[in-house]
Amino acid sequence: MESTDRSPKASHPHPHILVFPYPAQGHMLSLLDLTHQLGLRGLTITILITPKNLPLLSSLLCSHPSSITPLVLPFPSHPLIPPGVEHVKDLGNTGNLPIMAALGKLRDPLIHWFNSHPNPPMAILSDFFLGWTQHLATHLNIPRISFFSSGAFLASVLDYIWNNVENLKPLSEVEFSYLHGSPVFKQEHLPSVFKLYKRSDPDWEFVKDGFTANTKSWGCVFNSVDALETEHVRCLKTLVGHDRVFTVGPLSLTSPGVSGRGNSGSESDRNDRVLTWLDGCADGSVVYVCFGSQKLLTKEQMEALANGLEKSGTRFIWVVKTGTTKQQEDGYGVVPDGFEERVAGRSMVIKGWAQQVSILNHRAVGGFLSHCGWNSVLEGIVGGVMILAWPMEADQFMNAKLLVDDMGVGVRVWDGADAVPDSDELGRIIAKSMNEGGGVKAKAKELKQKALAATSDGGSSRKDLDRNDGG
Repeated sequence: MESTDRSPKASHPHPHILVFPYPAQGHMLSLLDLTHQLGLRGLTITILITPKNLPLLSSLLCSHPSSITPLVLPFPSHPLIPPGVEHVKDLGNTGNLPIMAALGKLRDPLIHWFNSHPNPPMAILSDFFLGWTQHLATHLNIPRISFFSSGAFLASVLDYIWNNVENLKPLSEVEFSYLHGSPVFKQEHLPSVFKLYKRSDPDWEFVKDGFTANTKSWGCVFNSVDALETEHVRCLKTLVGHDRVFTVGPLSLTSPGVSGRGNSGSESDRNDRVLTWLDGCADGSVVYVCFGSQKLLTKEQMEALANGLEKSGTRFIWVVKTGTTKQQEDGYGVVPDGFEERVAGRSMVIKGWAQQVSILNHRAVGGFLSHCGWNSVLEGIVGGVMILAWPMEADQFMNAKLLVDDMGVGVRVWDGADAVPDSDELGRIIAKSMNEGGGVKAKAKELKQKALAATSDGGSSRKDLDRNDGG
């Protein structure tokens, strides 16, 4: 690892670092996986958590009983967060702003803890939604490492838009001319957190400042693969002005089970039934359909998707997120009447949770109709399946561009969180992609091999993890 005056590397045999995850599933799982890897490399780690999120650490703490310790601080109050809520899943995507703002109030308790600790941390490793910790680290005179649960492409996009808010807000399209391929995005396809920004609102100014601080950190760590983002990693190194940019993913491959992804009991039985059904299907013949844990489809979207899947004539597994009783009464997440009977034999509809990783890794699955959330993207890559992209919000349009345009491992199916697809067109695209997408499928299998190689001995991710030993 490169030497620097403020390097987290030290002569202490077990350097102490503070890890600060952001309480959203897509962010936290991968940082817990990275924390596990750092624990294996001999670090002493304090992980900051709020009371209701402490159970999420149980398997990690069991794996490292002596080297990883939780620091439990009360979740600060915020007028937009109901009492008892400490995780984004309980608020939805719009909950990110108040949660980011609330967590900023932990600065003073952290300083107090740091100053009273007999062996205070020599570095902070924190999520990129907690950019304010860069200022905290400067105050404490220690380095901060930004952890991105997503890729280097998104990091470059975020840095540019947050540093040029006033110029970009009026534009219908934004061109990123300094990035590889000079990508252009419609205003509505930029990250949700940027689209919601309100100038002069104290919470939003705090968030903006945090995002611009990320690239000023000592180093940036990504749950990504160099082979997926080679040029974007190179661009980011130029942007930050140093080589302390680490791609260490897919982290799910390096730490199976530590972040508590699995489920048991009835869900385990259901998973066995799904895999048994897949065993009876031809190689690459099944489309797996899932839009993540956050997105609940409207009645119109459910009907259009159901009709499209039916018209495609393709075998499929559809994981349906179901809403509250009131949402179901309005048709949210409700499978149309008679649909399951009409497609019986060539489909499985799963309501609730599914073991996505084992399904995507089954030889029978050839396509993944996805919202292109980053964790899903990586799981699709590791499964070696073609991505049928329907990006909706957050970073998903950037991820879809990376998969479809840059890497050629995906096909655009639809886009937009509120869009209702034309079911004939949707069925046609799915059928054509599954039946004729040989080139795309082959590239997806190639990328899988590169991802597996990256996390093996001598691979790029393994090297960056070891280069990052001590920070």
